[in-house]
Amino acid sequence: MDLTRHATFFDLSSMPWEQRLDFVVETMREISRQTDPQAMVKAYGLRMKRIMPSDRLVSLSRRDLPARQYRITRSSTWDGTINPWKQRQELPIFDRGLLGDLLYGDTPVILDDLPSRLAPDDPAMQFLEGMGSLVAVPLFDQGVALNMVVLMRQPKGAFPREQLPENVWMANLFGRATHNLVLSNDLKRAGDEVRRAYDVVDRELQSVAEIQRSLLPSTLPDIPTLDVAAHYQTSRRAGGDYYDFFPLPPSDGSVALGADHPWGILVADVSGHGTPAAVLMAVTHSIAHTLVGPPMPPSRLLAFINHHLTARYTTESGHFVTAFYGVYDPSTRTLTYSTAGHNPPRVRRAGSDQVCPIDGRASLPLGIDPEESFCDASRRLEPGDVLLLYTDGITEARNPAGEMFGTDRLDQILLEAECGSGARDLLASVLNELRRFTDGRPAGDDRTLLALRVR
Repeated sequence: MDLTRHATFFDLSSMPWEQRLDFVVETMREISRQTDPQAMVKAYGLRMKRIMPSDRLVSLSRRDLPARQYRITRSSTWDGTINPWKQRQELPIFDRGLLGDLLYGDTPVILDDLPSRLAPDDPAMQFLEGMGSLVAVPLFDQGVALNMVVLMRQPKGAFPREQLPENVWMANLFGRATHNLVLSNDLKRAGDEVRRAYDVVDRELQSVAEIQRSLLPSTLPDIPTLDVAAHYQTSRRAGGDYYDFFPLPPSDGSVALGADHPWGILVADVSGHGTPAAVLMAVTHSIAHTLVGPPMPPSRLLAFINHHLTARYTTESGHFVTAFYGVYDPSTRTLTYSTAGHNPPRVRRAGSDQVCPIDGRASLPLGIDPEESFCDASRRLEPGDVLLLYTDGITEARNPAGEMFGTDRLDQILLEAECGSGARDLLASVLNELRRFTDGRPAGDDRTLLALRVR
């Protein structure tokens, strides 16, 4: 039986971000409840039909087959459902033809005129005839498209190309989640394969960590009058630390960004470790990047994040996020900032023999109290001033005797820094001393460190 005949496209990108977020959250929530891969595929398919409607669906796999051969694992033309994990022997196998070319082509494809591409003797003609257009979405495993989802519509030219990148992304993320669930079920039935499966899971977690790192700045910004260096290290594959830079419009309200436009500098630390912290870190990143408007005051961003965390994510979980957000004006060398339960940055004035914290009124971390207010403060900086922004994974690192690194050692490094040395040199000094102090022991908590030198 054909699926969603004559359906229209549900353009997720055109909706307000709150509705998009609700759709994504509810989809992930429903999928997370599934313990059987077949049920999870069904749940996912029902939701994805709203985004990628079709008159016909075919799923392909070339896993464990000779070159050019493929299985049909699912088809909306079948009267019943075959479980491809438990009834593989009942799945039809084909050799070559259009579907084989698409699967072994290893790339997404849209065919606006499907009949013109079909040979009369195509071995899979029963799955293709009567359709006018087609979109093929490869599902990658170890860099190769071992599986593919093929959607078809009766009209020609029915699949918009602008939706293809998001469709490929969503389908592959779901494919990896299904793969992990299958693997988890296999582990319960095959204790003697635990070590091999662990290695596979570890690679998956490494992929999660790589995706998480992609949320961090790929390059450090070139900020006039400010030299910047950054270090980020998770204690596990994925972590809860987060830092970011935001190019902001000038405070005079003009739209164009000049050479000396303000920059937002954010450092945050999610409570806990590992995957739960990484998920909340990604949520925090998403919320922070949805705020549009003037760059000032910094407390506005913290209040915005706090509102959405408490409304949706942290009330029942008990997690929270500490954060420091500052707006640096390169033209005046002024740092205006707001703090949510985060360690105050350390600053050494040029020519001074003292290091002190950047003070601000103490506020609760983000995600605890929806009514919490955040205050702003400003500090005029001078050329030669140096600052360290950090998470507590730095100061709470311990040596073999159990002693913490602490802020005193940070201050001593700032005092001993050579006059005129750059932010990278200062960062290297801290990390070298940290490695010496901990005797190279693995990090017990995520570590983030930003070194700033005013020019």
